[in-house]
Amino acid sequence: MATGTEPPATEDRPPGAGVHAPSRAAIRAPHLRTDRWWLAPAATAAGLLAFVVYSTWRAFANADYYAAPYVSPFYSPCLAENCEPMRSGPNWELFGTWWGISPAIIILVFPLGFRLTCYYYRKAYYRGFWASPPACAVAEPHKKYTGETRFPLILQNVHRYFFYAALLVALILTYDTVLVFRDEHYAWGHMGLGSLVFLANIVLIWAYTLSCHSCRHIVGGKLKHFSRHPVRYRMWQFVGKLNARHMQLAWASLVSVALADFYVYLVASGAFDDPRFF
Repeated sequence: MATGTEPPATEDRPPGAGVHAPSRAAIRAPHLRTDRWWLAPAATAAGLLAFVVYSTWRAFANADYYAAPYVSPFYSPCLAENCEPMRSGPNWELFGTWWGISPAIIILVFPLGFRLTCYYYRKAYYRGFWASPPACAVAEPHKKYTGETRFPLILQNVHRYFFYAALLVALILTYDTVLVFRDEHYAWGHMGLGSLVFLANIVLIWAYTLSCHSCRHIVGGKLKHFSRHPVRYRMWQFVGKLNARHMQLAWASLVSVALADFYVYLVASGAFDDPRFF
């Protein structure tokens, strides 16, 4: 039965494979969309690129990342001896004096690895930077598609292990958030504008981390009867609600962690005085 997509016998078919393979519909146009479909991938690429540039600058700066009681989330926990001393802070000198570059490079591997292998971010940068595919109903320009079955993309399967590391990082950042309810002399019972910035950041960090697809599977996966596991079922429902907002939480937490770091930079560099409420 004719489908309306068979090319006439005299029509030349575009050469190549992929969407131009003989078994695909004979549509010579790259797509039939008339809207500005390129805006979404372009905005995604611009946003991710901006964060990469900013975080790279801050990670290698190795300065202005601590102003009591605030420590930048990019530098916490501080695992090298060349860290600025932080009273009661996350100073764990696991790396000796041989580590000469910024201590942020040590710890950022884990949260960035978690985001790099995140299901949503994979979709985002595949589309934004590699045009694979650039948008729904828009053919990708590549001649073949191998998915994540070959090196290096097969390494995306380590996402679950980065999730475990992200949980540990979130716990440490929670501890940092508790410490911000002190003043510059480490006395408890004080709150500044930075306290609210850190509080908002840790809420978004936890929401994004727990909304992860791996977390949803860990909580409710491999269960044949939810009725026999009511606690895990309720946890699965909660994570599922967060998972429905995974994209929004991914961007919100990305912005919040950058803002928290920038706030510490402003205070530590003397460009801004932290307003205190009490």
